Amino acid sequence: MMSKRMITGLGCLAGMVAMAVFAQAPAPAPAAPAPQQGPGVQAPADARYPEWITSKCKVPPPPRGGGRGAPAGQAAPGAAAAAGPPAHRDYAVTAIPGVIAAGQRWKSIWTGTGNNADGIIASDEGILAAQNTNSSVMKIDKNNKVSFPYKDTNTGGSVSMNKKGALFIVSRGLPTSVWQLAPRRRLVANMYNGEPFECIGGVINDLTADSKGGVYFTMGGLFYINPKGEVTRYGENLQTNGVVLSADEKTLYVTTRGLVAFDVQPDGSLTNQRQFSTVGADGTAIDSAGRIYTTTNGPDGVAVLAPDGKVLGMIPTPLNFITVAFSGKDKKTLYGVANNQRFDEIFTIEMIAQGYKDRAK
Repeated sequence: MMSKRMITGLGCLAGMVAMAVFAQAPAPAPAAPAPQQGPGVQAPADARYPEWITSKCKVPPPPRGGGRGAPAGQAAPGAAAAAGPPAHRDYAVTAIPGVIAAGQRWKSIWTGTGNNADGIIASDEGILAAQNTNSSVMKIDKNNKVSFPYKDTNTGGSVSMNKKGALFIVSRGLPTSVWQLAPRRRLVANMYNGEPFECIGGVINDLTADSKGGVYFTMGGLFYINPKGEVTRYGENLQTNGVVLSADEKTLYVTTRGLVAFDVQPDGSLTNQRQFSTVGADGTAIDSAGRIYTTTNGPDGVAVLAPDGKVLGMIPTPLNFITVAFSGKDKKTLYGVANNQRFDEIFTIEMIAQGYKDRAK
């Protein structure tokens, strides 16, 4: 018969063994993230995308994954919020004759998380910005007051307004499409060669609207939707990003590891593809003198190019910018957007140069 002391000792030993076994047991695997779909999710990251392209595309593009409102390979918005905003780097603006005075500084006017400030254009001395994650269009007026005049944009990614005031947006959600928001809301196009835009592959990126009622947009390649809604693809060997028309609408500029230019014909068709500059990576703006302002997606800042493509100088920036636009009183304020690790920030800087007044961008 065991003594009381022996029973107690064996009980303690059993407890210690149990604790050791528990400590060595593998931790349970983290739960898989719930499939995401709907507003705020870009089409290739949507849980329905693989079945969509398999059932609707003659030759389905490669499936892609990603976070909510984020293409493959980019962090989800929550990670950026946890990490906090990136620190601003030091910079010094030097004079560019006729463009900007030395010593000017960028002023931060708005911050946010997610992918919620893209494809900006001028509006009433302020700007309109597409909010990808929130599926809305944000307006920042001349006093930096924020409002949301358009909602339910299905992961809207970029906005453009033509000379007649018609406002357009690209919808990056499923189904991918181009919409007109004003003066009335209507679908412009979502099919190419008899198939949904998703069959092109990738994510619809940027757009620019012409005075004829047509729209140029980028989605891996370069496309034009004429006023009848017919979609044509242009260009060879292009991996397109930003797109903008010259003030006279006779030249179209596309960022693609530099800037590529096309001649615009009276019917909106494009000819004479040529390498315009080796500088340029994303969003682009035009001033009243025909100079081109293009982001470089790096610490160099915003490149300023002459109408012939010569680099006139760089406007350094506190963060890497993805897009720029002229607005403000007399259109002498340059707005810039930084989107770093899913944290958005919008800046302004005062210019000598003036944006083109007869179009929002």
